[in-house]
Formats: sequence, C-alpha cells, structure tokens
Amino acid sequence: MKNYKNVTVLDHPLIRHKIAILRSVNTGTKDFRELIEEITTLITYEAFKDVPTRDVKVQTPLAECVQQMVPENTVAVIPVLRAGLGMVSGVHTLFPTAKVGHIGMYRDEETLEPKEYYCKLPDGIEQMRAIVLDPMLATGGSAGAAIDLLRSKGCKDIRQMSIIAAPEGVERLATAYPDVKIFVAVVDEKLNENGYIVPGLGDAGDRLFGTK
Repeated sequence: MKNYKNVTVLDHPLIRHKIAILRSVNTGTKDFRELIEEITTLITYEAFKDVPTRDVKVQTPLAECVQQMVPENTVAVIPVLRAGLGMVSGVHTLFPTAKVGHIGMYRDEETLEPKEYYCKLPDGIEQMRAIVLDPMLATGGSAGAAIDLLRSKGCKDIRQMSIIAAPEGVERLATAYPDVKIFVAVVDEKLNENGYIVPGLGDAGDRLFGTK
C-alpha cells in the first residue's frame, strides 16, 4: 500500500496480539466486544497525542505547579452506527469527558454506497475536534459520508479511527480528504467482490451485538 502523510498505521505487538484473537471465528461476543474496546484504547493514545491543552495551576502536597489539561467540550467522538458504538468505551477509558454524537449509515447491498438514516451531534460540534469511529474501513464510503456530513455542520478538525482497513478504503479516504488524519490498527489484503475486507473479521456489528 502507498504511504500517505495523513495515515498512521499502528504497529505494536499488543495490538497485533489482540487483533489475532479478534479475527478468530471462535471468539465470542463478550470477548469480541472487550477486544474492540481494548484496541480502541491503544489507538486513542496515538490519535490524541496532539489534542489541544491549556495550562492550569495544580496544588500538590508540596507546592503549586503549572500543568496541562485538555479543556472540556473540545473533543467529540462520532461512532458510525452501529459497529462504531463498540469503540466509544475504548475512547472513554482514556478521555471520559469526550462528547458523543451519532451518525447512522447503512450500506446499499447493490451499490455498496452508504445511506444516512440518523444524525445527532453535540452542541458546538463545529468548534470541536470530531473523531469518527468505525471499526472497519472497507470501501471508505461510510467514513467519507460521515466526514462530509460533519463538514456540512461546520467541523474543520476531523479525524478517523478504525481497527481494520482495506487498501482500497485507505486510498479513497486519504486522497479525498488529505486534511483528515486517519488512524488504523492494521491494513488487510483487499476487498472481496461483496465489499468485505479479506481476511478481515466478518461483520463487526453482528459480532459485537450477537446478531446475524
């Protein structure tokens, strides 16, 4: 896959270990959900490393000092329904005050293009860093539609976080949105004829929520 300046592929042994378990057809719903959260937490550490901070005075038992904190109401995570919901707790583990919006998309089975059916965003989203959450970056259609929707609401600082990506989706998103930073845990081999990532892990939403 071509290298893109706005794409970060995390290469960490703990992530590789957890993804190996995540992929397995023998991994049940409970473990799958927990692994999604754990991997998201590891990605969050990287994706939030340049989040804006402000100086605050803190009184320790010995002296007063100046420290840095992330101001409230500056970061929002936007899970793409429904699979993106599984990543929210992983972000909140490290940054529990992040606001949460929701964008509902479903994929047209014939065109493979996304269709929006729901959108609810925090007040003031245009002033926040908006981070789109979707475990699978396949064709890039849903992620692109979510980014377009956020831009239509005035968002200027947008990030994308996924766990498993296809080269086709990365290329589509990275070239169409060069100002959007994309964070993925691993890039797989390809998309199959049905638009699913190979080897992938199947349908993330079904495996998260125990549906077929």
